[in-house]
Formats: sequence, structure tokens, C-alpha cells
Amino acid sequence: MMRKTWACLLFGGALAMGLAGCHRTPDESRVRQGVEAASLAAEHADASALGDVLSDDFEGNDGTAERRQLLGLLRAAAFRGETIHALVGPVEVEARGDRYVTRFTVTLTSGGKLFPAKIGVYKVEAAWRREGREWHCYTATWKPV
Repeated sequence: MMRKTWACLLFGGALAMGLAGCHRTPDESRVRQGVEAASLAAEHADASALGDVLSDDFEGNDGTAERRQLLGLLRAAAFRGETIHALVGPVEVEARGDRYVTRFTVTLTSGGKLFPAKIGVYKVEAAWRREGREWHCYTATWKPV
């Protein structure tokens, strides 16, 4: 009787682990989650959270903005107690081989002195690649609408 109980428990545990292994968030959803995480990081002036989304070699607007600069700007905003508001429009996601490209608009406003009170609306295109198990943005361009 005891052996049968242990066998059932082991089988149930193996089945549960197998089913959990089958459930995997689709890559497109994970890229969308990355866009949302970047938006939340900006709103909370959380450089660490934004750093989790950007690749180490991130380059913005054809080399005019680097990862280090963006994270430094958020650190300065947090230090000064700045408020940033980011409203992201609908996100389009397009697969390109083993990478993804996202397109969306973002409306940025601020109530502090580091950023102008009304930053504006931008059209953003960002490219994403998998690094290990995570998706990271490695390049982006943004233009005023």
C-alpha cells in the first residue's frame, strides 16, 4: 500500500512538472511585456528595471543615445524626484527571422525640471533579440509625431 502511494505521488509530481514545462509564454508576448516593462521603468525612473530590458550594446537613434546615457538620465530623474508619465499606444509586433521589431507611439510628459513639462508624442520602432532566455531591446529609433 505504501509503495503504491509513493508511486502515485511520484507519477503525479512528474506529470505536474511535465505540464508546467509545456507551458511557455510565446515570444511575441514576451516582447510585448518588454515594451511594457520599459514604459513602467521610465514612469518610475527605475534605471535598473530599464537596464533589464535593454541589451548591453543598446544603441538609440542611430548612435546618438547609448544604454549608459539613458540609464544615467533615469538615475538623475530618480535622484531629483522627477515624475515621468509614459502612455504607450497600441504595439505592433513583427517577426523578422529570430528577432522582432515593435512599432508604437508613446506620449511622454513630466512635471519636473530635468525634463520639459510637456515632452511630446513620439513614434518608436524598436528591435528585439533573444539573449539566453530573455528578450532585450538592442536598438530603437524615436521621432516626434
